[in-house]
Amino acid sequence: MSTKFSEDIVAIGDLKINPGKIIKRASINRRPLLLTSRGRGIAVVQSVDDYEHNEEERAFLQAIVKGLVDIEEGREVSLKEAKKRLGLK
Repeated sequence: MSTKFSEDIVAIGDLKINPGKIIKRASINRRPLLLTSRGRGIAVVQSVDDYEHNEEERAFLQAIVKGLVDIEEGREVSLKEAKKRLGLK
């Protein structure tokens, strides 16, 4: 999901005039829209579904990185020990 600058920049005035159209566009295109004021970026609009997906993906990737750092630093346990700690058989 990359921004297409030719299509995904919206002046704040356009949002004030027709907010429903702008929100629908972000939802249909499944890309964030960059809101601008006087030619400068001020905010990003995206659908809630896309936002939640991105946050879940970010948290998952952060957990993977944390796990890899733990392994590199010798903080690991056997599968048997992990199951025991989690109360699994």
